[in-house]
Amino acid sequence: MRARQPPPVRPVVSRRWNRALLAIPLALIVVITVIDAQTPESIHLGPFLIAAPAITASFAGAATTGAIGALALVAQVVISVLHGGLMTANHQAQLGTLLVISVLVTVFRLVADRHQRRLIQVRSVAVAAQEVLLRPLPDRIGPLRIASVYLAAEEEAQIGGDLYAAVATEEGTRLVIGDVRGKGLSAVGDAAVLIGAFRGSAYRNLSLPAVAVHLGNAMRWNWEHGGRDDHHTQESFVTALVLDVYEDRPLAAMVNCGHPCPLLLRDGKVHQVDLGEPALPLGLASASESDYHAETRDFLDEDLLLLYTDGLIEARDATGAFYPLCDRVAAWTGDNPESLARYLHDDLLRHTGGHVNDDAAIVVLARCPEPRAP
Repeated sequence: MRARQPPPVRPVVSRRWNRALLAIPLALIVVITVIDAQTPESIHLGPFLIAAPAITASFAGAATTGAIGALALVAQVVISVLHGGLMTANHQAQLGTLLVISVLVTVFRLVADRHQRRLIQVRSVAVAAQEVLLRPLPDRIGPLRIASVYLAAEEEAQIGGDLYAAVATEEGTRLVIGDVRGKGLSAVGDAAVLIGAFRGSAYRNLSLPAVAVHLGNAMRWNWEHGGRDDHHTQESFVTALVLDVYEDRPLAAMVNCGHPCPLLLRDGKVHQVDLGEPALPLGLASASESDYHAETRDFLDEDLLLLYTDGLIEARDATGAFYPLCDRVAAWTGDNPESLARYLHDDLLRHTGGHVNDDAAIVVLARCPEPRAP
C-alpha cells in the first residue's frame, strides 16, 4: 500500500445527479407560471422565478445556469402578457430585475468554474511535485516485501515533514524513515533534502554510521546556507532510523538517531526492538562516525518489521488518549505487510476521528524469499 494522493477536485455532484437536480428549477418555473396565470392580477408570483437560476448555480455550470435564467425570463414574459401586457411598469421592473440577477448569478458561476479549473491544475502540479519528493516505495526489493502509508496533517497535501526512502545495495536493502522538526513547506523542503542525500549516498557503499553522519552534515549545510536565521538553524533537527536488511542472512542492522524504535511481529507476538540508547537526531550538532552505533537484530523469514514516525503513536482521540500502537498491532489478524499497513491507516483514522494533527508515516517490511523455479 503506497502513499495516498489527495482526491482530485470534482463537482459537488455527478453529472447524473446534475440531470436529476435540474428538474427542480424547471419544475419551479412551470409551477410558478401556471399558478400565477390562474391568480388575480393583484397577486404577483413572478419575482419568485429568480430562485430557478439561483438554485441551478449551486450544482451546475455557467451555461446551464444561464439557460435556466433565460427560461425564467421567458416565463416572466408569458406571465406579463397574461396579466396586463409587457409595457406595464410593474412587469417591466420584474423583467429587468430578473434579467440583472440572472446575469449576475451566471457570471458568478462562470468565475467559480474558472477558479475550480485553476485549482485542479495547481493541485495536479502539487501532487506531481510531492511524488517527486517522496517517491512511493517499491512493493518488493529482492526478498524484501514493503508496504507504506503516509498521512499528511496539512489539508490537501500528500506529504509533510515525515519521510521514508529505500535503495538496493550490494548486500541487501537500505532504508531510512525520519521526521523533520516543524511543519509546512519548510519541513517538506528539509525532507526532500534528506531523501536526496540518502539516495545520493547509496553508490558510495558507506557504513550505517557513516550514512548517519552524511545525512546530518547534509541537513546542517542546507540549514546554514539556505537563508535561515541562526536561531532556526540551531533548533532544526531530524529524528531518523537508518537500517540495512541483508539479503544473504536473516539480520537487520539499525542506527537510531532519536527515532521511535520499530516493532517486530514474530509468531503472532509483538516485540519492541530494543536498540539501546538512541544517538542524537540528525543535524542537531556536528557528529562523527563514533557518535553512531549500528545494532544488529534477527529478522527472520515471515517476520514483520514495523517502522513508523511519532505522528502515529502521538495521535490522540477525542478524549486526548494516545493511539495504543502495540495493543492495536496485537489485535491485527492479517499476515502480510500490505494488510498491516492498511489496517493501521484505517484504525488510526478511526481513533482520531478522520483527521491527524501531525504527519504520520508507516513502513512495514517482511522477509519473504521468492520461491525458486523448479
